[in-house]
Amino acid sequence: MATTDHARASRLRAWMLEGLSDMGKGRPAQHPVKPEPEHKGQRWWRVMCLTGVDYFSTLGYQPGIAALAAGLLSPVATIVLVIVTLAGALPVYRRVAEESPRGEGSIAMLERLLSFWKGKLFVLTLLGFAATDFLITITLSAADASTHLVENPHLTDALHDKQMLITLVLVALLGAVFLKGFLEAIGVAVVLVGIYLGLNVVVVIAGLWHVFTAEHVITDWGSALTAEHGNAFAMIGVALLVFPKLALGLSGFETGVAVMPHVEGDATDTEEKPTGRIRGTKKLLTTAAVIMSVFLVATSFITTVLIPEKEFESGGQANGRALAYLAHEYLGNAFGTVYDVSTIAILWFAGASAMAGLLNLMPRYLPRYGMAPHWARAVRPMVIVFTLVGFLVTWIFDADVDAQGGAYATGVLVLISSAAIAVTIAARKAGQRNWTVGFAVISAVFLYTTVVNVIERPDGVKIGACFIAGIILVSLLSRLARAFELRVTSVTMDGMAERFVRDIASRRIRFIANEPDNRDKAEYREKIEQIRQDNDVPSQEDFVFVEVTVLDPSEFESGLTVRGEVLHGRYRVLTLESASIPNALAALLLHVRDTTGCIPHIYFEWTEGNPFANFLRFFLFGQGEVAPVTREVLREVEPDRDRRPRIHVG
Repeated sequence: MATTDHARASRLRAWMLEGLSDMGKGRPAQHPVKPEPEHKGQRWWRVMCLTGVDYFSTLGYQPGIAALAAGLLSPVATIVLVIVTLAGALPVYRRVAEESPRGEGSIAMLERLLSFWKGKLFVLTLLGFAATDFLITITLSAADASTHLVENPHLTDALHDKQMLITLVLVALLGAVFLKGFLEAIGVAVVLVGIYLGLNVVVVIAGLWHVFTAEHVITDWGSALTAEHGNAFAMIGVALLVFPKLALGLSGFETGVAVMPHVEGDATDTEEKPTGRIRGTKKLLTTAAVIMSVFLVATSFITTVLIPEKEFESGGQANGRALAYLAHEYLGNAFGTVYDVSTIAILWFAGASAMAGLLNLMPRYLPRYGMAPHWARAVRPMVIVFTLVGFLVTWIFDADVDAQGGAYATGVLVLISSAAIAVTIAARKAGQRNWTVGFAVISAVFLYTTVVNVIERPDGVKIGACFIAGIILVSLLSRLARAFELRVTSVTMDGMAERFVRDIASRRIRFIANEPDNRDKAEYREKIEQIRQDNDVPSQEDFVFVEVTVLDPSEFESGLTVRGEVLHGRYRVLTLESASIPNALAALLLHVRDTTGCIPHIYFEWTEGNPFANFLRFFLFGQGEVAPVTREVLREVEPDRDRRPRIHVG
């Protein structure tokens, strides 16, 4: 019975970690998992439908949000949004696609500008806003889908108090799709987007027909607009001021770049230069932006002139479902129900592109920083984590669409602003003066929009701050828990280093850990004498010095290159560069043991100072209490004491 339970647990673990590549530490994985299959990618228009389930689905609630924010000026404010989309966000993200073709987005571009811990904390902050954007996309879309279901005339009596439960079920179903496997769902996205856009074309045509056949509608709207705002310049000014409230209409660009790895490239594409994938992604972004711009202008116009203003407000029949209101009003409840079903499906599946974005971003950064467990590289455990967080967010916001709008807009705008700044810097480095000026202007527009949005809806930045604080806290705790892992992915020795090891392997392998100072003859002579006295080593025994230079201590894992040199005609020295001295030494000792079959010995001095302060130095700067930490790393890696390299401290 115990054997059966163990086999089931092993199968479950293998299924959960499917696609997880081992970190490659020079030893076989304790729990081998199935390697991730290679995917050739999909045609750009199919991937556009994947990001489109997020971008196009905002038609479900964007016209209503625009009407609440701008009132009668909604069409004018939407035109401003379209101009910013086509002249601002689109050029920015086309450049982002060139600069980060593996889907990392602007975060990767900005990461290159900063190093050490300030760079890591900056990336974690941006990841917090990305998590805000993508997770709120999942919960807001599910909440709006449940709104369409509850408000359907055929179901409203039975479901009027079940919106929270329905939203939670939709979030859970989305997680189940990803647990099953997601790439196949691109085909589902194509069908959903095709049907949804087709139905919206019917609603728009019907709406425009009613507008132009009832002449008083436009006349009444124009008269009310003039009475309220006076002249065209005042209207444009007010539209510019309310534009930040319409920022949800920009939500598709970040997910468009995030799903970029799924775009099929040319046969001649390389990992360094995927020209075909970049070209396909640019087509994806441009086509989606143009389609969405046409729909945004048309839908904001017909909903503003055809729907009474009070219906947009909370509790109104058009609140969060303006186009569905028109579908029922002008095309009948049968068509309206079909439209509701389509809207519910695409809003539910809108979370799919957001989930894909999360699964592309988080495992790319956090495990590499040591700020997430090793299993965070696998898809299924992360799906479970994100689904549970989605439950929490839904519960906190009581599945309310309007309540989540501020947090959603903040996440979207911060990411777009960071993208605009990143491409401005990239253009400046490339010496492209005109593009630099253009992108700088776009950056200013988005920064203004972000600031105004934060001032008017501070709840958004508060929610974003909670995500940031949560990510940083969990990340630091994870890094602390993984402090004693062997974080070296590979060890490479040059010819001189290999010669040193072969030579001493014929006797007994003895290393001396030395902190390089002047590197003069006296330093090495005195170090050998001290080690012999402290450890009572016979004078005929010889040593090889090992010196580690710390590069970026904030890095968690990296390869190790070992170089050998002879100093002052007699002292053999192995030089290493790493993010952490103890981890580098432990990796070297294990590599020497495995290549020679001999157990190496290494000699240290005790580090002066408070042990806790020294541990913090190790945690933050990769050095400190080197001897005991090296021993602990070795103990974690090699449980067999007889095979463990020997640590001597004097």
